[in-house]
Amino acid sequence: MPLIVRQLRWEAAGVVSVELSSPDGAELPPWRPGAHVELVLPTSIVRQYSLCGSPQDRVCYRIGVLRERASRAGSEYVHAFLRPGQPVRVRGPLDNFGFTQEKAYLFIAGGIGITPILPMVGQAAAWGTPWQLLYGGRSADSMAFLGELRDHPDNVRLYPEDRAGRIPLHEWLDRPRPDTTVYACGPEPLLTAVENGAAHWGPGAVRLERFRPRPKAARVDTEVEVVCARSNRTVTVPAGRSILSGLADAGLPVTGSCREGVCGTCETRVLDGEPDHRDDILTADDRAAGDRMYLCVSRARGGRLVLDV
Repeated sequence: MPLIVRQLRWEAAGVVSVELSSPDGAELPPWRPGAHVELVLPTSIVRQYSLCGSPQDRVCYRIGVLRERASRAGSEYVHAFLRPGQPVRVRGPLDNFGFTQEKAYLFIAGGIGITPILPMVGQAAAWGTPWQLLYGGRSADSMAFLGELRDHPDNVRLYPEDRAGRIPLHEWLDRPRPDTTVYACGPEPLLTAVENGAAHWGPGAVRLERFRPRPKAARVDTEVEVVCARSNRTVTVPAGRSILSGLADAGLPVTGSCREGVCGTCETRVLDGEPDHRDDILTADDRAAGDRMYLCVSRARGGRLVLDV
């Protein structure tokens, strides 16, 4: 989808928001809080950024981008070269977070992890649903969108680390809160602490989104036979080659972006066989259902899969 950069704005030290719109002002595809888009930069780099504007604004997408000089050049390009009027290609929106209406919310954001949480806060407030936000960062000047949160002083707890220390998760998670769902996004140490701290809350009580895959123990891959039902073809994917790459090599219609199991672009329906899930998107219930998988990282238990490809 071809869009243009409408505006860039500093939101905090090292964080810029980018507003994107259609060249002719046409309405953009709808999205839900927690969704993200893939930004295809002129360098052909593809990066995923959470939408942090309002879902009710159908003519503009807004993303927030943290400048990471040690990154793989995506955020550096946005900060150094992207300017108003410049055309960019966007894919999506995509939604892995699965924000749904609940009885109460506890939102937890670390750093740039505030971006998918921000529209969730707005939606919860619009619904009149009880909610609280715990928002941490290295310092107050590095924490984006604080001005937009000032409308909810009774709901928001700010934890700039240089003044207040880290978010005291134990105070909020030690005792399960009935009917409360936790949504969290941020760096891996924070998300791991949230998962561990709320492990006793029960199934489905915690929902996370990761920007990068969790560290995982090495696994020994074996050959996988993949039956592509719609294409009426069978492809043998060798050990050491992802299913996504194997099917693409065979000329089959599969797409992928992150190649790390975090963006959701390569989600595929499983018609038969048991996936060996290695992504960082699916919940425990999703994995148990076994009806979808992410081809860039996951494989098969038993050596054979039938996919809707």
